[in-house]
Amino acid sequence: MNLISALTNVDIVPISASTGTGVSWTVVGIAYYILLAVAMWRTFSKAGWPGILAIIPIVNAFILVKVGGMSAWLGLLYLIPVVNIIFGIVVAVKVGANFGKGGAFSFFLLWLIAPIGYFIIGFGQARYTKPA
Repeated sequence: MNLISALTNVDIVPISASTGTGVSWTVVGIAYYILLAVAMWRTFSKAGWPGILAIIPIVNAFILVKVGGMSAWLGLLYLIPVVNIIFGIVVAVKVGANFGKGGAFSFFLLWLIAPIGYFIIGFGQARYTKPA
């Protein structure tokens, strides 16, 4: 087989349905992130932080820890596999408490379905109180 025939003998693989599914999930993920960023922007603004920090993916996690009243260094706990789930719940409960919300609200709407909870906090009547 010479070089010319090797270069022209390219197999054309048909695009399968799974490619469309991947694109669909990408669009859903981007829409989810945009909704979360908008909701967190308003929440950060209420807490006294610049709202634009909600757009930056890793920075927003550290600012959220600060809004919860903890040291930003604790945000590194998000990098540890099982600890990140537990720490995410703790941060959600602390953020909810700082905005006057209970544990059930914080667990379900700030951790499990985050955009809804942050929209309620950001655009609702909740007021931020700095932790002592």
